[in-house]
Amino acid sequence: MDNSNQSPGDNSQGTFKKTPWALIVFIILVIIAMGFAWQYTGNKPEPVVVVEKPIPVPVEPETIVTEPEQEPEPVIVEVEEVIEEVTPIEVQLPPLNKSDDWLKVKLPEITWRKELLTLIVGEDMIRRFVVFTDNFAQGTVAYEHSPFILPKIKFAPEAGSVSLQNVNEETAEEQQDVLQWSEGSSERFSLYVDLLRSMDSETLVQWYVEMKPLVDEAYSELGYDDDFTNTLQDAITRVLDMELPKSSMDLVHPSVMYKFASPELEALPDSDKLLLRLGKENLLVIKSVLLEIHEKLAQQKNGVN
Repeated sequence: MDNSNQSPGDNSQGTFKKTPWALIVFIILVIIAMGFAWQYTGNKPEPVVVVEKPIPVPVEPETIVTEPEQEPEPVIVEVEEVIEEVTPIEVQLPPLNKSDDWLKVKLPEITWRKELLTLIVGEDMIRRFVVFTDNFAQGTVAYEHSPFILPKIKFAPEAGSVSLQNVNEETAEEQQDVLQWSEGSSERFSLYVDLLRSMDSETLVQWYVEMKPLVDEAYSELGYDDDFTNTLQDAITRVLDMELPKSSMDLVHPSVMYKFASPELEALPDSDKLLLRLGKENLLVIKSVLLEIHEKLAQQKNGVN
């Protein structure tokens, strides 16, 4: 090839040929470096930084402790106790010999069956009560000193068909009819029982305590120096201890007075035989009333109100 036509100033091709290999190597290294840079940095997303949120810990509500309101301490006021002495009212009692009129005023206060007060003997009432009670406590009956009038209805037993053979002092045999006890005959004591039942036991005992000085005076007239209440309780106990026989109470009439056909019954004290004549129903009522009176008398005697 003829290179004479090339201008002297056109030396591009020669220059290219004259480019040193060091430059070419440098350029290749730069390209490779840029490729690595793009691979590792240019096409990758930026790393996402995940911030872990702390798990909320439940917080217990704050307990507000409030101190309880203190109640005001009670104000203790010392009050001096004033004990008033109750002075018992003294009852102005009349003399024993003039006590009947006083009793007649008091009697209607202890019963609601005032019409039955006519059964009470209105003369020397306190002395009658004391003498009759004293005898009854010993097993005897002082009819002449009874506080009550005698029943107007006479005792009438029922006729029986059985006969009893007695032997008299001359050993002569004597036939006697045996009479049967009539419960209907006990009805003659019903009004007396009704009067006792109509009395309030507590009021009756209080009334007895009230007139006790007069009772003691009448009791001392009999020569006693003891407490009459003991005698009264003995008389009541005799009634409470009385038991009715289970067998029939047959009677005989050898004289004016009737007698029990049974030797055991006839041997009883007069007070017990009087209780038998009252009858079963009447005796049970009397026992119930006297039991209350007996208990209240014991309380009064022991100072128990």
